[in-house]
Amino acid sequence: MATFDEWLDAYDSVYRNQPAPSNVQCPNCGDRTLRLIFTGPHGSRYGYAFFWCDTCLEGIHLSRAPIPDGVMARAIDGPAEERSRGIPNYRLVT
Repeated sequence: MATFDEWLDAYDSVYRNQPAPSNVQCPNCGDRTLRLIFTGPHGSRYGYAFFWCDTCLEGIHLSRAPIPDGVMARAIDGPAEERSRGIPNYRLVT
């Protein structure tokens, strides 16, 4: 199991290339299936980051995360089914 710090390193790599698709390896399983979705208040440039691997279903969740330019965040006050659409029930690394 990868450490939280290893996940933060992967997050940083994926974050810096937003909104381009990621080709970064998962720190846990090595597959290149990392996903990053943001939710936040309408018009805000900060929110919550959901970051996980679609292969091993492991990842991290960050709060007060800056939302990169060019990335559309899901509205935090929108319906729960819209906010969580496509986000699996992944195992959080702490």
